[in-house]
Amino acid sequence: MTDSTSDALTTDELREKAFELAKRRRDVGFFWDVLRHLPHAPEAEEVDGSLGSVGAAIDSALELWHELNGREGHYGEAEPLLRAKFIDYLNPASATEEVA
Repeated sequence: MTDSTSDALTTDELREKAFELAKRRRDVGFFWDVLRHLPHAPEAEEVDGSLGSVGAAIDSALELWHELNGREGHYGEAEPLLRAKFIDYLNPASATEEVA
């Protein structure tokens, strides 16, 4: 994805593309990394002990994403960081090898 392409997309559109790519790659680590930066992630850690204890499943990560983030487009102060993570993940130069 080029800089001009990513600049034209909203953060939600970048998230959708990055999440789809991570699902195809079965990259659970990407989901957990992104979840740690959501505004309400520290509250989930206080209740649950750690984000990792929820289970290392993509479906669980997506469910937790929706629970912590609420409705679309509300990233709070974390938006610039999350946007950069989505763009970086979608950049072919930084792509990791796909897992079968």
